[in-house]
Amino acid sequence: MAGVPAVRISIESACEKQVQEVGLDGSETYLQPLSMSQNLARLAQRIDFSQGSGSEEDEPGSAGRAWAEAGADQHEEEKFQPSLWPWDSVRNNLRSALTEMCVLYDVLSIVKDKKFMTLDPVVQDPPPAKQNPQFLQLISKKKSLAGAAQILLKGAERLSKSVAENQENKRQRDFNSELLRLRQHWKLRKVGDKILGDLSYRSAGSLFLHHGTFEVIKNTDIDLDKKIPEDYCPLDVQIPSDLEGSAYIKVSIQKQAPDIGDLGTVNLFKRPMPKSKPGTPHWQTKLETAQNVLLCKEIFAQLSREAVQIKSQIPHIVVKNQIISQPFPGLQLSISLCHSSNDKKSQKSASEKQNPEDHLYVLEHNLHQLIRECHKQTLSSTVMPHPASAPFGHKRMRLAGPQAFDKNEISSLQSNEGLLEKIIKQAKHIFLRRRTARTIDSLASRIEDPQIQAHWSNINDVYESSVKVLITSQGYEQICKSIQLQLNIGVEQIRVVHRDGRVITLSHQEQELQDFLLSQMSQHQVHAVQQLAKVMGWHVLSFSNHVGLGPVESIGNASAITVASPNGDYAISVRNGPESGSKVMVQFPRSQCKDLPKGDVLQDNKWNHLRGPFKEVQWNKMEGRNFVYKMELLMAALTPC
Repeated sequence: MAGVPAVRISIESACEKQVQEVGLDGSETYLQPLSMSQNLARLAQRIDFSQGSGSEEDEPGSAGRAWAEAGADQHEEEKFQPSLWPWDSVRNNLRSALTEMCVLYDVLSIVKDKKFMTLDPVVQDPPPAKQNPQFLQLISKKKSLAGAAQILLKGAERLSKSVAENQENKRQRDFNSELLRLRQHWKLRKVGDKILGDLSYRSAGSLFLHHGTFEVIKNTDIDLDKKIPEDYCPLDVQIPSDLEGSAYIKVSIQKQAPDIGDLGTVNLFKRPMPKSKPGTPHWQTKLETAQNVLLCKEIFAQLSREAVQIKSQIPHIVVKNQIISQPFPGLQLSISLCHSSNDKKSQKSASEKQNPEDHLYVLEHNLHQLIRECHKQTLSSTVMPHPASAPFGHKRMRLAGPQAFDKNEISSLQSNEGLLEKIIKQAKHIFLRRRTARTIDSLASRIEDPQIQAHWSNINDVYESSVKVLITSQGYEQICKSIQLQLNIGVEQIRVVHRDGRVITLSHQEQELQDFLLSQMSQHQVHAVQQLAKVMGWHVLSFSNHVGLGPVESIGNASAITVASPNGDYAISVRNGPESGSKVMVQFPRSQCKDLPKGDVLQDNKWNHLRGPFKEVQWNKMEGRNFVYKMELLMAALTPC
């Protein structure tokens, strides 16, 4: 530092006086510094006598630090309120210390006598032992894991709260959004402060007078403060009281009731309520059920009106909720409106058991289809604008003279059957078809030889069905195909078409069909013998489906056939009748007949080649599973080697 020049530093003494005020002219007013006695009194005011003088554990310099801090704050600005005497606070503290010492002396003197007070030693906690470092590490890890678990629990609680809020918001659907869903399926209109809907089929062409109006209301039956059920919906519908519950049209065919007075009392079996699809709101199921009740009432009202207006040979009967008609003698068609409301009385009346097998579900479905066709015709009957000179309709309807249609032909073209007439025709056809099937099944189960088979067609009409009937023998199906019948079942009659094209018309009587099938089965046996003779090499001498000799059959006619062996020595004659059964005769050569009388007329040997008289075969003792098999064994026995 020798080469560095010296720097002069000017030191000024600090201002011992503090500035109290600065005038407008720049003059400063200073505070007079405290005297020694005032400074000592000020420092005495800063002494805190509440702190202890220092225990054994306190550091020895704690009191000195207090005095040093008190001296360091002497330059801070604060308000100093001098008391009447500078040592007033010191005196007060000494007085309180003297009072405490006196009290302590009195307590110690009382304790010393041990009459009124005693002292018990205080058990001090032992000093903590030195902890194992591994134990401390385990405690720290435990605390860390507890903290992490607490964070995870808080997060899971927040997530569960958010999920619960989302589910609650999802359940609490808005009324307006649910009303929008309702408008997508049903017609709604606002009348005043009400929202009304339409259940009727007027827009589809219905002319039923029922208004079919329902009201949309807000569901206020649930308490939102409690737990909301899963099927809660803020929207509800209020339907008319006469459309509540469930209804259906019961159509049955049964034997005629002996007492006409009991026709009005209908025992209804309760149909279960339709189950709603998952996800479908309850108001949708409620409205669909009410609309079905309205449609059933419209169908029954239409049927009742037609039953009164139609003039038939046997008048229709309308009693209470039932319509009675007589399609065939001894049978009655019953059409009933079954309506069960939600009240207890209707449930008790509907609880009566009845066999539901007589209910024709097909006719119920057809009634719904027919009423919808009526609705469609009502809509399509509206005449659209068209030119006056356009050629509409059949040409003969616009002609005059002998080539024109007469009144009957025009009325037949314009005739329109009612709903009741159509359903009666369908009921007749269904009954006739069931009776035909029952007749064929009873014959098939009762008669084992020959076998009768029925092949029903899957494609049928509401007024006509067809069935193919085959009559065969077991084991000889390929050679015995002569009897094949096609039965066309109509409304009141059955048309039978043979294999050769012959057509026979049968009435609705069951006995007539049964007699015809029995005669065909009898003819089948004779036809089977004819086909078997061709296969075996035998010769057919005679054949007839209608034999004029022998006993008269009560059912049809007997059939007969005569066949001869290949060499002509033997002959077999078969006669089969629907009622008398089969009769088989065998004719042997004259040379084998020993009991023939010998005469003088026929002495030439050439007459010995003629066959002798017929002998009846004991057919019941023949072995074989059926008639054709027995006949095959007989032909094989009589055929020469």
